[in-house]
Amino acid sequence: MTHSGDHCPTHATVQPPGLHSRRSIVVALASTAAASSGPVLAKSEASPEDERFMRMALDEARQGDYAFGCVITRAAEVIARGRNLGKTNDDPTAHGEMVAIRRCLADHGSAALRGATLYTSGEPCVMCMGAIVWCGIGRLVFAASVPQIGSLTNQIMITSAEVAARAKWDPVKITGGVFADEAMRLFR
Repeated sequence: MTHSGDHCPTHATVQPPGLHSRRSIVVALASTAAASSGPVLAKSEASPEDERFMRMALDEARQGDYAFGCVITRAAEVIARGRNLGKTNDDPTAHGEMVAIRRCLADHGSAALRGATLYTSGEPCVMCMGAIVWCGIGRLVFAASVPQIGSLTNQIMITSAEVAARAKWDPVKITGGVFADEAMRLFR
């Protein structure tokens, strides 16, 4: 992933007063969409278990090519881990979530993913959220949101809640914002 210059201080001084960068407008629109996407996104306080597994996801993120790390759990046990390996593997689909899902499939088969919980340092992109839905993962817990990540780098500005809302046949419970500040420090 590449960073855009929209957040660069020199870029901001070039803009005429009163005008906003394209990135800031897109982030604002995505934030509005996320806020109005319905009851899918539950921003509740994290449980001690959520905090423990999110710490593991953040540790994975620190080791990746980019700050996306993931842990998949079932019955309070880790069944797969993944980190962004896009540069390492020369594979733009090697996001932390995709790496963890592929590892889980290889080690345990698809049945292990049905109803599992996926913890990730950054809200999944559309590709990863599609995989989460198709695998039947029952719960998603993320740290930094799409609008937060989009304020720093290129990001498809569609939230996980928006994707999940279109897949009503297999609902995914979503909890966001667990250690978001810590995750955002990794993305900087």
